[in-house]
Amino acid sequence: MGAVRSDPVRGVLIDIDGVLTVSWKPLPGTVEALRAIRAAGLGVALVTNTTSRTRASIARTLAGAGFPVEADNILTAPAVTAAHLAEHHPGARCALLNSGDVREDLAGVQLVDDDGEDAGPVDVVVVGGAGPEFGYAELDRAFGHLQRGARLVAMHRNLYWRTEDGLRLDSGAFVAGLEAAARVEAEVTGKPSPAFFAAALGHLGVRADQALMVGDDVESDVLAAQRAGITGVLVRTGKFLPETLEAAGGTPDRVVDSFADVPGLLDTP
Repeated sequence: MGAVRSDPVRGVLIDIDGVLTVSWKPLPGTVEALRAIRAAGLGVALVTNTTSRTRASIARTLAGAGFPVEADNILTAPAVTAAHLAEHHPGARCALLNSGDVREDLAGVQLVDDDGEDAGPVDVVVVGGAGPEFGYAELDRAFGHLQRGARLVAMHRNLYWRTEDGLRLDSGAFVAGLEAAARVEAEVTGKPSPAFFAAALGHLGVRADQALMVGDDVESDVLAAQRAGITGVLVRTGKFLPETLEAAGGTPDRVVDSFADVPGLLDTP
């Protein structure tokens, strides 16, 4: 498979979970591949819908595994969500439904404890990633806020992700349920939102035709990036399933076995 040549690649957008790591453990060859890309002088942005950790925590974990990564190289769905809320819902009282503490990446967002009779009104229900906190009581409380006029903001629509124990259900299934029950439409801020890719390109300071997106989700990572004008590369790791690729709404620009193959597409040493 030849190198990507539509325009000189200056920036590489990379999903983390399922591409570089599974359960935060490096996949074979990924550390070396990222080092090669950075050594070639290309800009790197790790773009992730992960909602269980802050940018700083992710950077520490990846650097500890040998990846040449700092917090400034990481763009998370919570960070983009904070910018979205500041622009579109300034001053809103937000109820957060998420597994993990990402408040550090939600700087400036007014988060309220909506559990209890004296909690006060909620303007926006913010849904992050699924986990043990997604019990019936929490989802029903969110449903109540939506019935009373709150807006629904979802950090992503991922239906599942891969761990070392197999596929696990993610919050996209619950977002769809809340939309149907409350008859609302979620504002999605993470991948595949066009705003997320625009933020990543702006972060790197490159045009869409100068960027490459590498992901394991054919719809949310690859085809969404291609709709934004970015070259899309799908890896056969993580949540990749042959039947999902076959049923996809489009064709990736490239399909490779793993992220270890990406430097070869770029003619890096």
